Order: sequence, then C-alpha cells, then structure tokens
Amino acid sequence: MLLPFLVVLAVFYFMLWRPQIKRQKETAAMLAELAKGDEVVTAGGLTGRIRDLGPNFVLLEVSRGVEVKVQRSAITQTLPKDSLKAL
Repeated sequence: MLLPFLVVLAVFYFMLWRPQIKRQKETAAMLAELAKGDEVVTAGGLTGRIRDLGPNFVLLEVSRGVEVKVQRSAITQTLPKDSLKAL
C-alpha cells in the first residue's frame, strides 16, 4: 500500500522538483553575475545592453539614446559579447 505512494513521490522528485531547483539556482547565479555592458534579453523580448545596475532594477539601453528601466528578475538570459552590434 505504501510502495506505490513512494514510487509516485520519487517520480515527482526526479522529474519535477529537482530540475526546477537546478533551474532556479542557475537563474539566481546569472542574475548575480550581471555587470555593466552585458547584453541581455528580458522576459518581454527586449534586447539591450546594461547601462546601470541597482539592487532591484537595471537600466537597459535598447537603442542609441533609448533607455528602459526593467526589474532585475525580468532578465531571462545573457547574450554573447557584441551580439547587438546596432547599439
């Protein structure tokens, strides 16, 4: 009676919880390593270069002379250097 319940818990752990925890750790490490000049993509699809960093917000240059303030948690990935040559 207890064995099927334990098997279901093990499946949930290895298929859902463990990968999610790993993804959260990777995202937290990426956000902690952000620096001025990094090129990033936001959750809304904006791409730009970081001009200023704050504890909760990032000033993102999306085009020459156009800057947008976004939440740090909205940044989903960093791009390789010089990916955004138009800026």
